[in-house]
Amino acid sequence: MSVHTLTVDGEEVAVPAGATLLDAVRAAGAELPTLCHLDGLTPVGACRLCLVELEGSGKLQPACATAAGEGMAVLTQTPQLQAYRRMAVELFFAEGNHVCAFCVANGNCELQDVAVAVGMDHSRFPYQYPQRRVDASHPHFAIDHHRCILCTRCMRVCDEIEGAHVWDVANRGGECSIIAGLDQPWGEVQACTSCGKCVDVCPTGAIFRKDDTTAEKQTHRERPQLLRDAREKRQWQNQ
Repeated sequence: MSVHTLTVDGEEVAVPAGATLLDAVRAAGAELPTLCHLDGLTPVGACRLCLVELEGSGKLQPACATAAGEGMAVLTQTPQLQAYRRMAVELFFAEGNHVCAFCVANGNCELQDVAVAVGMDHSRFPYQYPQRRVDASHPHFAIDHHRCILCTRCMRVCDEIEGAHVWDVANRGGECSIIAGLDQPWGEVQACTSCGKCVDVCPTGAIFRKDDTTAEKQTHRERPQLLRDAREKRQWQNQ
């Protein structure tokens, strides 16, 4: 197996060819915040929280979507990176309506966890208070677009793992949103199998089970990787 050797914050690591910088960072025992990334799904580098700096180039790259290369020198905790991460989280909170005290994911929310990790205790940006839809047309689930951060995990798990492709992204800029089917009410989309994978991977309280009330939502972040491994290795839990 071909191997690349590189350094992460001065720590030398070796990772298999094809590994990402995020894999290398984890191999070095370091941690990076992530929201759009989830093991088992195709990386998209959308949330920009896992940005790292390549020494000598000055360029910032998303670790989840950048291939590790021989001789790279990766920095993960420079003052510039820490400032960018905090700013990104502040913008998430300012752009949507994230009132944790009344959220089904309170206490089990990845956005909440990342805010704590980057030391965000307030946002310097004006809150937008957008007027968005809540779609509760599905018999079991609902989506509250006020809490959606457009990570597209729901879209990717539905497409890549379930194979139903119920979700998509519509519009651009401030009008950008996740849509079901051809921008139909979720409950009217016949392709939906009601598997609940989109609920399991949503990092906030945007997609939830109707039975869940405040702080009751439980996610399953490992499920996509388990399902992908089972499918590729043809080894299922009931075998």
